[in-house]
Amino acid sequence: MFQEHEDEVRYWQKTPVKGKHFEWQLSNGHQWMPIENDHVIETHYCQPGAKGITINIGDRQVFIDFDQLQTLTAALKVQRLSFLPQGQAEDVGWYFRDDQLWREYGSQSSSMMSSSISSGDVERQFTLNPRGTFIFTVGSTRYSLDFSTMTQTNCVTSLARKVRRRPKFTFNGGSLYATSAFPTASSSQLTDGGYKWEFMGDGEKWTEYKAHICSFDSTAIETQYQLNPQGQLHFKIKRYSYTLDFSGMCQVNDNIGTTRAVRRTADDGRQQNSSPGTLPRWQFQDIGGIWKDFSRVRSISSQDVELKYQQNPSGTIMFTTKKFSYELNFSAMTQRNLSTNTTRSVRRLNQ
Repeated sequence: MFQEHEDEVRYWQKTPVKGKHFEWQLSNGHQWMPIENDHVIETHYCQPGAKGITINIGDRQVFIDFDQLQTLTAALKVQRLSFLPQGQAEDVGWYFRDDQLWREYGSQSSSMMSSSISSGDVERQFTLNPRGTFIFTVGSTRYSLDFSTMTQTNCVTSLARKVRRRPKFTFNGGSLYATSAFPTASSSQLTDGGYKWEFMGDGEKWTEYKAHICSFDSTAIETQYQLNPQGQLHFKIKRYSYTLDFSGMCQVNDNIGTTRAVRRTADDGRQQNSSPGTLPRWQFQDIGGIWKDFSRVRSISSQDVELKYQQNPSGTIMFTTKKFSYELNFSAMTQRNLSTNTTRSVRRLNQ
């Protein structure tokens, strides 16, 4: 590395942005410049399934390859700097690509037993020899992890799998707060699996979160969800503030209190339940066998019921009308009047 570049690295290491330990920069061959809103790049980079990201630079788009840490534009170079207190190591995850998704070492995969080898174990071996190999055993099977080619090979069957090393996302103490500013990052290349995050938009249609609207897309939200599945994500759109509540799987407008259902679906190429559609309708069987929709007139709408159902498909919810209180049982698909004990059938219609 040439001297001017070393001086630049030291400068950024001495002047970290509050709450950040990373800095993404681009160089046109003359100097390194920070990329605005690089938390969007970082959240994608921390996802093992993300191959890269396309960002807007002025009036052109630039693709950053995460595996090679280079752009597809010959005149531009990219680097990620890390500035941490002396003696503190970056929290790094090691992942292998199994038959379906990227799995972290130490987790249960679809084709391997749960390994006693953790990301920390792999990272320690990598630190000792970044171009070497690491031999480990899962059950009675030996594996060889080649750091130079970033592949894991079954020593018996010779089956090779891709391996990736990615940092774990941390920012502002693990909580992300976004503004309405348009981020530089515009889209990601999640070609190796991931999750899609959507909210129930106008017209009862599922709408995917987009970075250019709320500063967070599916990948950024999934990263925060992995950090704390019971936590919250805050963002702004124009003059409104919103809270995305992971435990409740809902989005709340902090200004006016409007609540919308949120869902997280697998997006691994099979598109399971991820195509846009309308919200299922919930109905109860009234007197005379007539099916009626749940509505605000009865103090609880189909959307309210669906929101609770998504949270716990085998649970129960309580609601009250002007005269009576009711219990809706999702397992039994019944509605019971708690005063008269009258029980009615309930159904969920996919539209």
